[in-house]
Amino acid sequence: MFDKRILPLAIGGLAIGTTEFTIMGLLPDIAKTLEITIPQAGHLIAAYAMGVVIGAPILIGYSVKFPPKKVLLVLMVIFTIFNALSAIAPDYNSMLIIRFMSGLPHGAFFGVGTVVASRMAGKGKEALYISLMFTGLTVANLAMVPLVTYIGHAFHWRWYFAIVGILGLATLLALKLWLPAIDKKEDSHFLEELKFLKGKQSWLVLMITAIGFGGLFTWFSYITPLMTVVSKVENSYMAYVMILAGGGMVVGNLAGGFLSDKMGPEKTCVLLLFLMMCSLSGVFFLSEYQSISLILTFICGALSMSVAAPINIMMMKAAPKSEMMAAAFMQAAFNIANAMGAFLGGIPLEYGLPYNYPSLVGVGMTIIGLIISIFYFYLYRASNNATQKDNVANCITCDQ
Repeated sequence: MFDKRILPLAIGGLAIGTTEFTIMGLLPDIAKTLEITIPQAGHLIAAYAMGVVIGAPILIGYSVKFPPKKVLLVLMVIFTIFNALSAIAPDYNSMLIIRFMSGLPHGAFFGVGTVVASRMAGKGKEALYISLMFTGLTVANLAMVPLVTYIGHAFHWRWYFAIVGILGLATLLALKLWLPAIDKKEDSHFLEELKFLKGKQSWLVLMITAIGFGGLFTWFSYITPLMTVVSKVENSYMAYVMILAGGGMVVGNLAGGFLSDKMGPEKTCVLLLFLMMCSLSGVFFLSEYQSISLILTFICGALSMSVAAPINIMMMKAAPKSEMMAAAFMQAAFNIANAMGAFLGGIPLEYGLPYNYPSLVGVGMTIIGLIISIFYFYLYRASNNATQKDNVANCITCDQ
């Protein structure tokens, strides 16, 4: 039976995913209204990402002394207000500031939500519950992003932010009604929460995330020219291609949580990185074959989200006394992966190479991540089982 307690976190993920990814398809519309260039409009994406990276550790650091439910409510209030303000921003400068402010609660929400989801889960279901939280993010890519992009084109891009604001209100209502009260963490402060960064284990997980899984962003960042130029997909069909990738994300997210609970997050991480290396190699060599390219789009989409649950579980094991702060740093690492993938993947294109070459860069990144993850597995496999047992024993349970 579905546990409705996880629903508020999933709805929050839906709202966050919609605001984060829809803007890519509406940049020309926004640029026209604000009388700026498309590259300038792209700075709105960077401003949001910067808000995520900065906001995650700071907001978590100053909220660990409060009950998680109250923290999630406050974070979603901030998110809702600034997305609503985005709908009425009069000019580029104000929009730039508002988008930065909108990004501040993003990482903190998922950071707190990851820990809350794991505490609500029964023994052996921690990764599954985390994947259920991230289901909202995947459904956003599957359904909300294409729908809201269409509405933004057909009517006005400001409706995009208004819809996100409504989703924020829905999240607040769901949090109030269905999320159980969870005890706050005692005797903790900002500097105490950052102590996990002294450990090598935490840094290895962050490196796996930023480098290894950054490889898939070399593919996703340039998926439109790859599909239209190399795979010869009609530009008018790209919306369906993105839905195909979004469907893969939904399946991969749930599969990653299931595999992590069955195999253990460390083994799952090694397996997923190996599959990423193979799939990106397939993109490089086989993208000219349209049918195969579409299959690879679904597979790569699935792999892009399959890592969310296992890698977050690995970080929580590496930082058992700073779970929320560690989860927030994971969100920063994922955004660094996004930026690194886009930047490094664009280098071969600057030299005039075809659009399948970014995925070759991605192969190299995933190989590095795979080597680190194998090293991590053999270095910490002896202590992981003991750590997991301790975490379960000390886990704060919630009323069903």
